[in-house]
Amino acid sequence: MIPGGGQPNMQQLLQQAQKMQQELAKAQEELANTEIAGQAGGGLVTATVTGAGELRSLKIDPKAVDPEDTETLADLVVAAVHAANENAQTLQQQKLGPLAQGLGGGSGIPGLPF
Repeated sequence: MIPGGGQPNMQQLLQQAQKMQQELAKAQEELANTEIAGQAGGGLVTATVTGAGELRSLKIDPKAVDPEDTETLADLVVAAVHAANENAQTLQQQKLGPLAQGLGGGSGIPGLPF
């Protein structure tokens, strides 16, 4: 032990950790309610996901529908959903990254991709 109170104040550390956890929970809730879009085929297909990665909507321009070529449409849908999820992950990192680093670099926080 270090004489003269050289040890960190455990109560203060616990309060800071609790505050950070509350901020993290609030940011996660905000992300779950935020919608992010991704497009493919020059906007022929647009997917909208939440910041938590939940698919909310899918818009397909009639020009993208060719009964003779459903494979291209399927590829556009997959690409749009992928783009939306990438945009959501970027937003997650922007909102949650600093909070996760403050709680130990993100290790041990379930549901975070980093």
